[in-house]
Formats: sequence, structure tokens, C-alpha cells
Amino acid sequence: MIIMIAIIVGCIIGIVIGLNSPIIPYTYSGYLAIAIIAALDSVFGGITATLNKNFNLKIFISGFFGNAILSILLTYLGQRLNVDIYLAAIVVFVGRMFNNLAIIRRYLIEKFSAKEIINTAQKMKKKREQKIQKNT
Repeated sequence: MIIMIAIIVGCIIGIVIGLNSPIIPYTYSGYLAIAIIAALDSVFGGITATLNKNFNLKIFISGFFGNAILSILLTYLGQRLNVDIYLAAIVVFVGRMFNNLAIIRRYLIEKFSAKEIINTAQKMKKKREQKIQKNT
């Protein structure tokens, strides 16, 4: 119940901020897009590190801002040289995002599959115990 309330409140806050925030000019949209992709890569990397039980906040924060700044600088340099260098950053970040998402997906599938197997085994054990009690 609390999670649903938090989701609804978060959506309302997001709508209010979105309606009241300034619109980003087209000239900066490329910078923002690559920065968001770099930040999402760091978030997925942080989730993967948490699942692997080796999360470090300092590494996460430095990667989050470092990746975003580096990607923005690559985009700026590419625009100055009239070369689409940002495409290389997009390929790398999106590739890493898919890799991290695959790790997260495998973890969740294994976790829920294990629970399902345990529940099935417990049900079978109860049925056996009930049969034994009926026979005695």
C-alpha cells in the first residue's frame, strides 16, 4: 500500500515539475540525451553491483557524474570537429546498459524460480504428510 502511494505521489510531483520546468533548447538536446544515457548506464551498473554485493557509493557517484561529463565533452568535441563522436559513446553506454539489464534479469529469474521450486517442494511435502497420516 505504501509503495502505491509513493508511486502516485512521485508521478504527481513529476507532472508538476515537468509542467513548470523550462523547455530545453534544441541546441542542447543532444548534450542532455547523451548525459541521460550515461547516467542510466551508471544506475544500471549500480543495481548490478548491488545484486553482486559489491556496491560502493563512491564508485557509483564518481561514475555517475564522470560518465555524464565525459559524454557531454565528447559530444561537444564532436560538434566542434564536425564528427559524430557521440555515437561511439551511445554505442558503448547502451551496450553496457543491455549487459547490466541482462545480469539483473538473470538474477531476478533465478530468484523467483528458486522460490517457485521451494514452494512446490513444500506443497509436495505437505501432501505426502497428509497421505501418511490418512494411512495410519
